[in-house]
Amino acid sequence: MNNQRNLFLAVVLCGLLLFGWEAGMKWFYPAPAVPAKEKVETSAAPAPGDEPAKIKRTREGGLTDPAAEALEQRDLATVLKSPQRVRIAAPEIAGSIDLVGARIDDLTLTTHRQTVEKNSGPVRLFSPSGTPAQHFAQFGWIGTGVKVPDGNTVWQATGGPLAPGKPVMLTWDNGQGQRFGIEFTIDDKYLITAKQTVANLAPGAVVVRPYAVINRTSATASLDQWTIHSGPVGYFGTGVDFGTDYDDIAEAGRITPEGKAGWIGFTDIYWLSALVPQSNAEVDADFRGLGKDLFRADVIYDPLTVTTGRQIARTTQLFAGAKESAVLSSYAENGITGFDNAIDWGWFGIIEKPILWLLRTLYGLVGNFGLAIILLTLIVRGAMFPIAQKQFASMAAMRAVQPKMKAIQERYKDDKPRQQQEIMALYKTEGVNPLAGCLPILLQIPIFFGLYKVLMLAIDMRHKPFALWIRDLSAPDPAHILNLFGLLPFTPPSFLAIGVLAVLLGITMWATFRLNPQAMDPIQQQMFSIMPWVLMFVMAPFAAGLLIYWITSNILTLAQQKYLYSKHPQLRAQADKDKTNRERAAARDAKAKG
Repeated sequence: MNNQRNLFLAVVLCGLLLFGWEAGMKWFYPAPAVPAKEKVETSAAPAPGDEPAKIKRTREGGLTDPAAEALEQRDLATVLKSPQRVRIAAPEIAGSIDLVGARIDDLTLTTHRQTVEKNSGPVRLFSPSGTPAQHFAQFGWIGTGVKVPDGNTVWQATGGPLAPGKPVMLTWDNGQGQRFGIEFTIDDKYLITAKQTVANLAPGAVVVRPYAVINRTSATASLDQWTIHSGPVGYFGTGVDFGTDYDDIAEAGRITPEGKAGWIGFTDIYWLSALVPQSNAEVDADFRGLGKDLFRADVIYDPLTVTTGRQIARTTQLFAGAKESAVLSSYAENGITGFDNAIDWGWFGIIEKPILWLLRTLYGLVGNFGLAIILLTLIVRGAMFPIAQKQFASMAAMRAVQPKMKAIQERYKDDKPRQQQEIMALYKTEGVNPLAGCLPILLQIPIFFGLYKVLMLAIDMRHKPFALWIRDLSAPDPAHILNLFGLLPFTPPSFLAIGVLAVLLGITMWATFRLNPQAMDPIQQQMFSIMPWVLMFVMAPFAAGLLIYWITSNILTLAQQKYLYSKHPQLRAQADKDKTNRERAAARDAKAKG
C-alpha cells in the first residue's frame, strides 16, 4: 500500500514538473512588464494621454505586432528617402546619418539575417525617432549662455559615405561666434567614433557640456530571462552590471549606477548598442525612462570652458552591432574595459568560454556546428571514460555486497539508525563507495549547462543548420509531432511541442536506464521508468543543439555500458537476472489480473 501511495505521489510530482514548468518559470522569472509612464521631457516622448500597449517579447527581440511591423516599413520607406542623409557603407554595417539632429538612426547588420530564411534581409538595429522600432544614437551639447545645436539643427556634411578610412565631418555655426563639429570615423566591424569639437571665435568664454545618448524603445527588446539578461547594461567601477532592467528604470525615472562608467548602453540577446566615453574625462552616465517604453542611456561630460580663440574636443565611441565574442575581446584588448564580458556568461563563464572555443575549432575542421557538437560530446565522454570505469567497478562491488546488505536490513528492520550504521560499516570494510556512480553525472552538469548557455548566447550558433529539418541549432526542434510536422495550421504550446529530437532523447535515455542494474527500491525502479518520458517533455522546448548533445551522450553511454559489461560479467549476469525477474513478475501480475 505504501509503495502504491509513493508511486502515486511520484506520478503527481512528475506531472507538476511537466505541466507546471513553464508557468513556474514565468512566475519566478517573469518577462519584463510594460514600463510605467514617466514625466521626463524629451522630443521623442509620447503624448500625455497615451497608454502603453502590451508587449509580446520573443527570444531574439524585434517587433511582434503585425500592425507595428507594417507601420515600421512605411515609416522607413518615407524617412530614409530624405536627401539630408549621409550614407554609411562599412563591411559589417550599412545605413545613414540624419543631418537633422546629427543622429545615427539607420543601421543594418549586413552579415546577419533577420530569420533563418536566406532572403529575409539583414538585421535592422537602429531605426529613426518616431518609428515603432525607434533606436538611435545622438551627439550634442548642453550650453550655458551659448546657443547650441538641438534635435532640429540641420548640419552641413563633408565627405561620405562613411567607411573605414573615409571620415565624415558635420559642422554647424551658431551665428554667435561658435562653430560646432562632429567628425565620424568607423572601423571594419561595429565601432563608430564621434569627435565633438567646439571652436570659440567670439570675445568672452563659453561653457558647454558635450553629450552622447542612445535612445530606444523596449518594444523591440529580446526576452529578459533569469539566465540571460536583456536590457540596460554597462561597465561601472570594476565590472559589468547586468542587474538593472527596463522596469527598474521606468519605476525610478533615472538610475545612475555607482562607479566610473567604462561604457553604457542596451543589450539584447545577440545585439548591443553602447557608448564608450573618453577614458581621461569625467562624465555623468545614467539611464532614463522617457515614458511609454522609451529609454535612454546618457554620457554627459563635465562642463568645459572654451575661451576666445580656443577649440576643445571630446571623443566618444559608439558600438552598434552583434555580440561576437572574438570582436568584443579584440575591443577589450584595445582599451574598452570589460567589453569581452558584455555577453552575460554568468557563473559558468570559466566553462562556457572553453566550450565555445572548442566548438569553433571543431567547426573549422568539419564545417558544421551540429557535427561539432557531436565531436564535443565524444571528447567529453572520452575524457570521462576512466571515471566511468571506476563507476562500473563500484557498481560491481555494490552488487557483490548486496546479499550482506539484505541480511543487515532484515536483521535490523526495526532499528533504522542501527541499520544505517551497519551498512556504512559494511561499505567501509568492503571498500565500496555508493556515491561513485554519481560522479560522472555531477561532472557533466556544468558541461551541460555551459553548452546550454553557449547555444543561447553565442551568435556563432544563430541560424547554423545541422541536417535535414534542423536549420537552427540555437532554436527548438521545429518538427512538432502534435501538428503533424507543420501540416496542421497551429503551433503547440511549448510543453507539448514534442519534436523528433525530444522523442529520440526519451528513447535513448530509456535504453540507458534499462541497461543499468535495477535499483533495489521498487519506488526507485518506478521513478527510473517514468523519468525518461518526463524529461522528453521538459527538454522539448530547449535548443536543438542541446538535445543533439544529450542524444549523442546517451548513445555513447549505451556503447560504453556494453563494453564495460564485458569487463564486469557479474554486472551483466545480474542485469540479465533482473530482467528475467521483471518479466516473471509482469507475467504473474498479468495472470493474476486475468
